[in-house]
Amino acid sequence: MDKPVGRARVSLQATKGPPAPVPVRTLPPPLVPVEQENPLDRVVHASIAEFAGGFSPMALALAGSDWALHLAASPGRQAALALSALARQASPLQPTHGSARAKPDQRQGRAEDRRFRAEEWRQWPFSFYADSFLAVESWWDEATSKVHGASPHHLALMNFVGRQALDTMAPSNFLMTNPIALKETIREGGVNLVRGAINYANDYGRQLRGERSEAESAFKPGETVAVTKGVVVKRTSLAEIIQYSPTTASVRSEPVVITPAWIMKYYILDLRPENSLIRHLVDSGFTVFCISWRNPTSEDRDVGFDDYRREGVAAAIAAALDITGAARVHLVGYCIGGTLAAITAAAMARDNDDRIRSLTLFAAQTDFEEAGELKLFIDDSQLALLEDVMWRQGTLESKQMAGTFDLMRSNDLIWSRMIERYLMGEPERIDDLSAWSSDATRMPFKMHSEYLRKLFLDNDLAEGRFRLEGRLIALRDIRAPIFVVGAERDHVAPWRSVFKIHFLTDTDVTFALVNGGHNRGIVAPPGEGERYFRIATTSAKDPRPDPEGWALRRTLARGPGGRRGSSGSPTIRAASSRRRSSAPPAPAFRRSAQPRANTSRQSERRVFS
Repeated sequence: MDKPVGRARVSLQATKGPPAPVPVRTLPPPLVPVEQENPLDRVVHASIAEFAGGFSPMALALAGSDWALHLAASPGRQAALALSALARQASPLQPTHGSARAKPDQRQGRAEDRRFRAEEWRQWPFSFYADSFLAVESWWDEATSKVHGASPHHLALMNFVGRQALDTMAPSNFLMTNPIALKETIREGGVNLVRGAINYANDYGRQLRGERSEAESAFKPGETVAVTKGVVVKRTSLAEIIQYSPTTASVRSEPVVITPAWIMKYYILDLRPENSLIRHLVDSGFTVFCISWRNPTSEDRDVGFDDYRREGVAAAIAAALDITGAARVHLVGYCIGGTLAAITAAAMARDNDDRIRSLTLFAAQTDFEEAGELKLFIDDSQLALLEDVMWRQGTLESKQMAGTFDLMRSNDLIWSRMIERYLMGEPERIDDLSAWSSDATRMPFKMHSEYLRKLFLDNDLAEGRFRLEGRLIALRDIRAPIFVVGAERDHVAPWRSVFKIHFLTDTDVTFALVNGGHNRGIVAPPGEGERYFRIATTSAKDPRPDPEGWALRRTLARGPGGRRGSSGSPTIRAASSRRRSSAPPAPAFRRSAQPRANTSRQSERRVFS
């Protein structure tokens, strides 16, 4: 019998020193930076994106195949959906002949959808049209949910696209199936349709010329909106810093610095005197400094996200302290401006810079994991095409960005407007907030790419990977108290996402939950309509609450005169509770010694003193 072959033995004692590190196989980066992409590919991708209205057909194909393949492999789910479709189809066919015999779920469905709330929709056959349409929408919601194995992102995208297609076929969009439009047409003998045709021709012509409507143009900064007196005290390559002096005899010792979003114009917080936060602050004794961002051009393609911090927020803080002689400021940020304000506060805390007394955030997210419907448009495929579009243009045009927001609320911003303008022949109804939203700006290529990838897609800020000047920042370093406002119907910054700042910081957080949306919920004045809010403070030592439990334990606060208040109430109360000093009046308006920016790089807004 052969002897076993001897195996070599390794003596552990012979090994001296620490073991060598295990080599790690490095993989090439999964994404090719747009600067290194093949130029021909960039052109093709940008053309595809423009042809598809900004959507990525590849992302939609991936979502569709994911949903279809997993559903095809789930016969039980298919059977359940088929039975559900039959039941939903049969329900509207049951004779009701009037609203009295309609099923409770049918009446509730029409009542919850503002398109079908009018009394005319409760009469047959229009009730049948509405119930059938809502049944299809409900079935589609069911079909694009609970598909085992399919990606939640793909299911949400399929649901959104299907909903958009269904909305185009809503019975409220057509004359013969819309009882209100039909009744008006009969009453006026078709004159409303003539007016609607004229409205359409005028709107189409203005769209081709790239002009705002006459109603929107009636709101002019310095004349009908943004009338609080201010003066530019500092200019940088990206911003103008406007100073507003207090109107009171005694002056608060620490100024307020406001960082608005650069997606829109600065005067969102200074529309009219009755809904102007800036006016309220100066009437309460504060010296206010507000950033007005310059509208970038293709020449600014390489302006990055951190440039907005250095040339905007940091410059405004320095100007406010230099002019007032104060040691600290109250920093306020709105939307993406609030995200930038939080990042600035974290960077200053990292560097032991304590010049921020308090931080206030309006509808601003710091954790983007659940950032609402905007996440539907943000994945690697979508961003790759968008970056190629911005690379070719140098910026993201305002109309391209506005189209995305319009789709997110298509019933309110597209179809309801078309019904009123073209079926009913109504004149355009524009208020100050609607006019402001049409006064949009552009986004530089580099900044917008960094913002979408680092924050929305990768969530670097919340997950501890966000760097400024090569060093990590952490929101937990912030020690200044934070006041945060979220809005119940906010589709841009959902309030539960905004609420997550409780879990990212170790300081006192006062949270106010208001009714309304992303803009109107924030700027609505106290006592307007049925506005209300909930508010509570969580100290640094308290356990962090979950959002649903927090909301259930808070009672609705009422506004002046026994009426329900608005988001202005907690915002104003928080601002007014800050320290008042017996300091002399704020320094008179003075212009910075810095030379005026080059004419080609100046902001497109005017300041009226």
